[in-house]
Amino acid sequence: MDDQTGQNPSVHGQSGKERSDQAGYRVLARKYRPRDFTDLIGQAPMVRTLTNAFETGRIAQAWMLTGVRGVGKTTTARILARGLNYKTDTIDRPTIDLTEIGEHCQAIMDGRHVDVIEMDAASHTGIDDIRDIIEQVRYRPVSARYKVYIIDEVHMLSNQAFNGLLKTLEEPPSHVKFIFATTEIRKVPITVLSRCQRFDLRRIDASLLVEHFRSIAGQEGVEIDDESLSMLARAAEGSVRDGLSLMDQAIAHGGGKVDAETVRSMLGLADRSRIVGLFDRLMAGDVSAALANYRDQYDAGANPVVVLNDLADLTHLVTRLKFVPEAAEDASLTEVERTSGAEFAAKLSTPVLSRTWQMLLKGIAETETAARQSASAEMVIIRIAHAASLPSPEEVARMIARGDVPSGGPNPGNGAPTNGGGNGQANGAGMASPSQPGGAMPHDSGPAPRMMAGGGRDGGPMMHLAHSAEPAPTPQPVGRVEERLETVPVRSIQDMMALADKHRDIQAKIQLRTMVRLVRIEPGRVEINLTEDANPTLPGELIKKLADWTGTKWTVALSREPGQPTIAETENSRREALVSDARQDPDVAAILKQFPGARITDVRILAGEEEFVPESVSESEEGDILPRDDEGFDDPL
Repeated sequence: MDDQTGQNPSVHGQSGKERSDQAGYRVLARKYRPRDFTDLIGQAPMVRTLTNAFETGRIAQAWMLTGVRGVGKTTTARILARGLNYKTDTIDRPTIDLTEIGEHCQAIMDGRHVDVIEMDAASHTGIDDIRDIIEQVRYRPVSARYKVYIIDEVHMLSNQAFNGLLKTLEEPPSHVKFIFATTEIRKVPITVLSRCQRFDLRRIDASLLVEHFRSIAGQEGVEIDDESLSMLARAAEGSVRDGLSLMDQAIAHGGGKVDAETVRSMLGLADRSRIVGLFDRLMAGDVSAALANYRDQYDAGANPVVVLNDLADLTHLVTRLKFVPEAAEDASLTEVERTSGAEFAAKLSTPVLSRTWQMLLKGIAETETAARQSASAEMVIIRIAHAASLPSPEEVARMIARGDVPSGGPNPGNGAPTNGGGNGQANGAGMASPSQPGGAMPHDSGPAPRMMAGGGRDGGPMMHLAHSAEPAPTPQPVGRVEERLETVPVRSIQDMMALADKHRDIQAKIQLRTMVRLVRIEPGRVEINLTEDANPTLPGELIKKLADWTGTKWTVALSREPGQPTIAETENSRREALVSDARQDPDVAAILKQFPGARITDVRILAGEEEFVPESVSESEEGDILPRDDEGFDDPL
């Protein structure tokens, strides 16, 4: 747009290149900055709201504009200030229809109008800066209709500055308007937000960015292909300013002609077709081909971290296409990504994609901090390719549960585990029999079975254990299996606690000790009363745990009878009784008399006299630890 007229340069018969030669070059982000709401792209909801407000005269006293960098917050604030002070020969009222350059428009858009004050809160954070504003709002505007204060990055103001602004913001003079802009809306106090109309400026859709960049390239007389536009739109991440800055750089990098190779080289990106090929080799489990593909990209100048990030982006795209096929219409996608992504989505299972995503995230973090990033990236690629040939733990559990162990030989073909569609080489894996300690196979069982993969019912992997023609002997349960299935007698809460301790279930042990009062118990059935702080789901949990621990079915019933005290209550009562008895002991009484303010907090019974052996500690109110009764009280006295 022309800076003086606000119209397209082509109206005057001049190309953008000719104007830049005449007036001195300005970066694209400034040269094509929107001058009215018709130039603002991607913010239709906000424009519609403001249009209705201006037409009905319901103009707010303050606006809060928030959004990521480069989506047009400051530009919107200037356009809004222009609309508030719009005045021409025929129009003298606030309006959003700014088709004609008004009396104050040029100065406002240039940021030099005396009645439109712009302040950067990042460099003016204190109460003194806000005090200046408070003093100035009393005076009417010099030439415009409204005095407009635009405060950018308002979240940087101090708490004192925010508090000083509240009263003026709530009841400003009729001739004053405030417009705030911020990228960190959560840092703005709610007391300020409640006094403003808030508009969340959206990230610009990639398709809109592509069309916007294409239009600007045409006005600049620059040749640029669709793939380059897609890469620029993706790199911009919804920011118009970021995208135009990258486009400026690409034009300079390519000498006036921009192609995909130019943009890829400038951004340090890997070739998307090579990334797709690398992903295909990874999902096939072909380690050598995957490493060769990566090495070609690395030799061509690709950054190892960028390659892994591109793989993560492709993994996300494939997973998204699996559930949202319409995502293939995204304008930022290349034709290779669109076609190959749909093919991968059709044949790869969700568990495989999820596992690949997690491994890439971890691998990216490792590679970023590695001393040799290329070596780290290669190790990540090897791990992913190897994991693609393995079933998930859930798949193995399902196969074992349904006894999916055919006695025939291996499947025809190359025997490569597909894991939902890959075609790599097989990674043979022996499976140890659970009947032998340490996972060892019986000596006379013949060759170890091999993992084989075939297509599952849902297109996912289905593993088979291919044995030799000679059947293996039937395994006999030994060791922990027999121990788990034997019936364990349970006659008390203490027995249950012992089982919990044996199975390392600390939470269950604590609950049994502190929350369960035993009413009665018999084989397979127990009645209990719970303390007030017990979880209502505790009986159900006990049923499951007792069945797992003892190998038999149990019934746990809640009773209204009080039952026996909990183990913790019993121990506390016993401890209190011991402390009370200790106070009656003449020697202890003499010690307490010698140390005013001392108290007995615990008693330890000598081993052999009592089964319960708590520790004995006496301390004074000042925190001094007193000797125990077996450490020679008579010596210090």
